[in-house]
Order: sequence, then structure tokens, then C-alpha cells
Amino acid sequence: GRYPNILEDKVVGEQATSLFEDAKVLLKRILDEKLLKAKAIYGLFAANTINHDDIEVYYHQDSEEKTAIFRTLRQQLKKHAGKPNFALSDYIAPKESGIKDYMGCFCVSTGFGTQELAAEFEKNHDDYNSIMIKALADRFAEAFAEYLHKKIRKEDWGYASEENLTNEELIKENYKGIRPAPGYPACPDHLEKLTIWDILKVEERIGVKLTESLAMWPAASVSGYYFANPEARYFGLGKIKEDQVKDFAERKGIDYKKAEKWLNPNIAD
Repeated sequence: GRYPNILEDKVVGEQATSLFEDAKVLLKRILDEKLLKAKAIYGLFAANTINHDDIEVYYHQDSEEKTAIFRTLRQQLKKHAGKPNFALSDYIAPKESGIKDYMGCFCVSTGFGTQELAAEFEKNHDDYNSIMIKALADRFAEAFAEYLHKKIRKEDWGYASEENLTNEELIKENYKGIRPAPGYPACPDHLEKLTIWDILKVEERIGVKLTESLAMWPAASVSGYYFANPEARYFGLGKIKEDQVKDFAERKGIDYKKAEKWLNPNIAD
């Protein structure tokens, strides 16, 4: 159930209320003693779609003008007549249009300090609070990602400077633009994180690392893209065919087996 109704639920309400009270106690301690540290980095870049499914971004690094390419994947589901198969590249103006478009990417973390606190709880045989501190750090990360996205919409990018949404409307994502993340339904390919890390110098600047499996460390971290197109919507890629896996591997300059490994959950049988 959803908060706050779950607290009144006849089946789990009592346990939910107990958990909520325990979480508030630990939350207060985190804030009062400043036990966790939050860090963030983001960039907004000129961008255009090339070759239909790729997004070319232009950025400066060490006084040099550079380009990077984000590879997107396109839905291949059978749909009703007139319904398009989406890719994230659809939300950026094509290069041949002559329109100078923009996109962003980001990484936020609230996980610095979590591992040490969890280890301290475990040392004292307090597995309950060891799990709780990790859960709260995860919630902080999502909240930080939402806060930064709102700040960018209203101030830094400013494409929605007049936005005035209630908390309920924010939860329903009634704002303009989206912030999809590599590894999630619209862009399940984790490999694109490497490009974000390269452009933003994430590890060097805020210390968030990528593991061999391209998970983020600290775990309480969120990364992704910013799209401002008013037509941009979240969607699920769904199942894709072997021809797109092959095309993706060629575009990305990797062998088919590597592409197959990373895209396997989305490849149709």
C-alpha cells in the first residue's frame, strides 16, 4: 500500500507503523549527526540525433571541444496502426534539421558513510538497523535525484521556470521532461553509464565508481539523462530482435557476444 494509507491497513498497518517510527528515529540521528554525505554532478550539453537512434553530444573538456555518442535502443513491439516504436533519440532534434538541441546527464549519491554505519550496526549484532540505514540511504538518493531534476527544470536549464506542482503531482511525474536511467526500462543497456562517467568525470569529481558489472558504488546512487522535450515520456523498451542487437554492437564498436550479454534480458526468444 501507499503512504500514509498503509499505516491504517488492517493486515500490515501495525507493522508498517512500527517500521515507520523506527525509521524516523534513525532518520533524525542521520540528520542531527550528519552521518551521511551527499554529492552530485550534472551537465547540460548541446545535442542532436544522428543515424536515427544515436545522440551526439558536444562538450568541453581540458579546453578542448569534444563529442560523445549515446546509443539508444528502439522498441520493436507489434503495436496498433499509427502507434510509433519509441527510442530516447526521438526526443532530440535530428542533426539534419539544423536545430541546436540539448540534453543532460547526471549522477547523485547519498551513500557516503552508509557502509561504515552498516558495519557498525552489524558489529553490534543489530542487523535490523544495518538494513534500515541502507534503505534510508537509497530513499535519500531518490529524493536527491528528484530535487536536482526540479532545480534543473526551474532554474539551471529553466525550460519549466513557471512550474508550480504539488508534491502529489511531482510523485505522479506531471512535470515536463524525463530523467531515464541506464539499466531501466527505456534504456536497459548499462554500458551507456561509461559514457556518462567519461563526460562528467564522475569518479574523479564526486567519487562514485562503477563496478565490473557497472553497478554504482556507493549503492545509494542514481544516474541518468535529462530530456526536456515536452513530448518526452517514460516507456519500456520491451523485447528486441537479433537484428537490433547486431546493429547496436556495430554502432557501439563491440562484438556481438558482448552486446548479447548486456542486452540478454530484452532479447526475444
